[in-house]
Amino acid sequence: MRIFKILETSASALTAERLRLELIASNLANLNTTRTPAGEPYRRLVPVFAPRGTASPFAAALAWLRRAPAEPGHGVAVTAVVADPAAFPLRHDPTHPDADPDGYVRLPNVDVVAEMVDLMAATRAYEANAAVASATRTLAQRALEIGRQ
Repeated sequence: MRIFKILETSASALTAERLRLELIASNLANLNTTRTPAGEPYRRLVPVFAPRGTASPFAAALAWLRRAPAEPGHGVAVTAVVADPAAFPLRHDPTHPDADPDGYVRLPNVDVVAEMVDLMAATRAYEANAAVASATRTLAQRALEIGRQ
């Protein structure tokens, strides 16, 4: 049934956006972490999204024989969580324990404004997918009610 594919798509997006929100929270929590166990400042983490469940080669061959487009995958998957390679900003603070001999401290490459914008976008995407899942559930219930009559 197609209705289950809609729910699977929404569920995968909800899962991906939840991870994105967790990474944003981690980035904001480590805003002032100037030394990690690796010895350098905290690096911003970002998720990498990709389409989930692309059509199999067999399905693509059948679609070609029917002269129809192959059915695309449904949903999204987080393929990786990568560290942002942006340079660390420097701040002059000779009293800081992590300052170099010239008095500069390398700070995490987390930009509060960019993180807040990402937070709002992820929240809106999560809310939209939750609304789709709720509407799909309501649609399925109404369809079952019609079948009972």
